[in-house]
Parts: sequence; C-alpha cells; structure tokens
Amino acid sequence: MSAQYYYPEGYRSILNLKETELAIATIKQFFQTYLSAQLKLRRVTAPLFLEAGTGVNDDLNGIEKPVSFTPKGMEGTTAEIPQSLAKWKRMMLGDYKIPTGYGLYTDMNAIRPDEEPDNLHSYYVDQWDWERSISVEQRNLEFLKDAVRKIYATLVATEFTVYENYPTITPILPENITFIQTEELCKMYPDLDPTERESLVAKQYGAVFVIGIGHDLSDGKPHDGRAPDYDDWSTETEGGFHGLNGDILLWNPVLERTFELSSMGIRVSVDVLKRQLNIRGCEERAELMFHKRLLNGDFPESIGGGIGQSRLCMFLLRKAHIGEVQASLWPLELREKCLKNSIELM
Repeated sequence: MSAQYYYPEGYRSILNLKETELAIATIKQFFQTYLSAQLKLRRVTAPLFLEAGTGVNDDLNGIEKPVSFTPKGMEGTTAEIPQSLAKWKRMMLGDYKIPTGYGLYTDMNAIRPDEEPDNLHSYYVDQWDWERSISVEQRNLEFLKDAVRKIYATLVATEFTVYENYPTITPILPENITFIQTEELCKMYPDLDPTERESLVAKQYGAVFVIGIGHDLSDGKPHDGRAPDYDDWSTETEGGFHGLNGDILLWNPVLERTFELSSMGIRVSVDVLKRQLNIRGCEERAELMFHKRLLNGDFPESIGGGIGQSRLCMFLLRKAHIGEVQASLWPLELREKCLKNSIELM
C-alpha cells in the first residue's frame, strides 16, 4: 500500500453520507455555472473514448498507459479511454468555430490505471475540462494570471455557498491568490524537492498559482513533468523565467499538506509545438493527426485547463479522503483502515 495514505488523528466528517451527496450536487452546479459565466464558456458533450494513434489523447507525463479496447465491428481500430481532454478541447474550438474570447467546458471522466492511489488520487478521475479561444496578443503572463484570478474568484464564491448551506463549514480561503514562479521557488529552497517547496509556499499563503511547469530550471531539473504538445512551458517570460502554464495549489488543513486543484496554461503555438517536440526528442509526433492539424493552423490560439471535481468537493467539505466524495475501487486493507479512522468511503 502507498506510504502516502494519511489518517488525520481524531478525524470526523462534518457531514454524513446523505448530506455529503446533497452538498456535492450543490457544489458542482454552482461552480460550473459561475465558472462558465466568468470565462464565457458553453457546455459541450465529451467523448468517453478516442481513437488511438491520432495524437488526441493526452499522454500526461508520457509514461502512463491508457485503458484501451477494440470496438466490435471496427477490427483494426483501437479505442482509448481519455486520460484528459487537453488536446481534444482545442480541436473542438476549431471544429465548432468558437470565436476569440469565448470557449467551452465539459465533464471529463477518465480511468488512469497507473495512478498510485492515496488520499488525493484515484484510478477514477473526474474534472471540468475547459478551453477558451484567445488572440495572439493574449499569449502572455498577465492574461494567464487574469484567468487564474477568475477561477479563484469562482472557488471563493463556491466556498461561501457551502458556508451558507452548511454553517459549520467556515470559509478558510484567502481573499486573493498569490503568484510565484517555479524558478523563484528553486532559488528560495535549493535543498528541497519541488513537493517540499510547494508545501512551504502553500502553507504560507493559503492559495498559490505556481508558474512554469515542464521546462528545466536553474538546477537542471523541471519542477514537474508536462507533455510537449498542449501547455506552453518553454516561452521565456519576464525575469528570465520560463513558461505560460502552472498549477493552482491550496493549503489543506485537514491533511496538513499542499493540495493541487487545477493544472492550466496557455497552449502551444505552431512555433512552440515545434520547439517543445524538439526539446523532448519526439518530433515524430508531428505526423499524428492532431499535430498535423495544429501545424496547419486549423486550431485557434487558446488557454485551458482542468479542475478536479472530486478534489473541489473534498476540499470544500473538509474531507480527509477523495473516496469520501467519489465512488471508486480501493484495496481492502485501505478500506479497513479508513473505517477504523472514521473515514467513510463511498
């Protein structure tokens, strides 16, 4: 069993199972409605599986294997369960001809069999995937920060809605989110690993957006892995730092650790895609359907990301385990330990 499992001493869920189910429905409805208004997004229907070999499925860090099968009557074709819809969304912006300043969002349900389950991770992933068309001039750090602020404002508003419905769950989020570059963190804490750096800054500020994930830092290592074909992590920004992407991190007082809620960023342009494929040594991807279309100019410039639905509910309802807000599979030993520690898994 993963050593990352954590059982808070004296933990008791604030809401029972029935109250939790009702609260989840309230959170999801409010958050997606508010977010779509903030970012000017319309809801679209997402696929549950994609055709393999097209380059559309997200390969995450490049080592995770998607669940796949051969559809009956389509011998020779392999279907894959999406690991995320990062590239599919951008393709839809082009295919749906969504103009600059507007976008889409969808409910993404994924299976990640290589995930190492713990308090925050499950084989089942549910998130709001969103994407918005932007202009070439908006490919800059300030525009990225503005989008982050709108998402964070949605989060704060949702936390207040939870408080209005369940007064025993008092708001804890700071009024504003703090921005910090991964290179800054690297120089501030050169003897710590990225996870330890995130933990310190998240605990200090309560809510942070860590900018620049994927490019090597001054210590010769990236803060974390990112695929080369959706987020722009190699564009130089002010101060000599790299990247137009990042993660929204919160401090979770129940688990006493940093808590990633969202990964997002400005997407690769034609030039950036070529550069990042070269950096990662995977230029052959340029021959895949998605990459050919992007290089051909079929898709607009865009910004997008994913926001964990179960993660959001877990944080706002002060739960100790993601299994308290989603139905998934867990090892028997874990279920028994959760039961002994007053953690009721769905």
